[in-house]
Amino acid sequence: MKNLSWFNKLAFFCNIVLTVLTFLAYVLPFLAPKWFPFLSVLTLILPLFLILNALFFVYWFLQFKRQMVLSGLVLLLGITFINKFYKFSSKEIESSDKDFVVMTYNVRLLNLFNWIPRDNVAQDILHFVNENNPDVLCIQEYSTSAKIDLKIYPYRAIFMKGNQIRTGQAIFSKFPIVNEGELKFPESNNNAIFADMKIGKDIVRVYNIHLQSIKISPDVNEINENVEGINQEKSQIIFKRISEAFKKQQQQAEIIMNHKKSCKYPLVICGDMNNSAFSYVYRIIKGDMQDCFEEAGKNFGQTYNFRYYPARIDYIFADNGMNVKNFTNFPDFVNSDHLPVMTRLSIE
Repeated sequence: MKNLSWFNKLAFFCNIVLTVLTFLAYVLPFLAPKWFPFLSVLTLILPLFLILNALFFVYWFLQFKRQMVLSGLVLLLGITFINKFYKFSSKEIESSDKDFVVMTYNVRLLNLFNWIPRDNVAQDILHFVNENNPDVLCIQEYSTSAKIDLKIYPYRAIFMKGNQIRTGQAIFSKFPIVNEGELKFPESNNNAIFADMKIGKDIVRVYNIHLQSIKISPDVNEINENVEGINQEKSQIIFKRISEAFKKQQQQAEIIMNHKKSCKYPLVICGDMNNSAFSYVYRIIKGDMQDCFEEAGKNFGQTYNFRYYPARIDYIFADNGMNVKNFTNFPDFVNSDHLPVMTRLSIE
């Protein structure tokens, strides 16, 4: 520190603060959010921490300063986190007749309240599904009000709530469904559903989950308008809201985790977790399953249409006894606040 200029001393102090926050974010997936709900917010911005650490590493490296060791160590310890955010190469395995394709998509009530100022959003989604032709389609925030005809799916498990406007989760399948059910979440409009379907000679259970929303607008300008220039209370309200959502997500994730323990079939878990791949809820729901993006994805696995930040909060997890042959996300298909993702699987 003695040989550093005043600017470099300030930079190194910022580097140390960043290191502490990054290490906290590394540890938080192993700590229940109910104990540290406020700190759990750090997991949402861990990719930003990694990018800033990389910039610090380059900054010190170009000056041949030993301070580069600090960020270098942080990046080395966090190397397993990088694949959850960005994949440099994808896996593509030749398809076969025994494969099945799974898609998950939060359709935001099929634009029932015209969040997107177009009349044909629901029909665009229908065309997109027909064009990609997944064998199993999991939809969150499904609404029957749009009256789209998914007639290519003879089997379906749909659980709806509400009187005037009925919404819920749906699983559409080309395979016979032999059992279905719902996992209700306490004090929440969200839930999870499942369907056991016969795929060839096997029974596979598919979960479609929708965890508590943290209620952040996809338009970052709207957040700025709500927070900047008013008072500090606004930002505190946002952090409190996120913290409360994380505590609810923990409870919901534990319900799913306990339910899947009793399942004797191979599992596929799809849905909108409303949280990052660096979170506690991601870790316990995924368990020892495969994250299909990590196995076969490429570039940013963006699934939420958040401006300036490629957030990944929608997932497909596959049983370890399955082969993940490819994974596709659709960053240009903007017909909801979420983006669809799709994977090709086979049972080994």
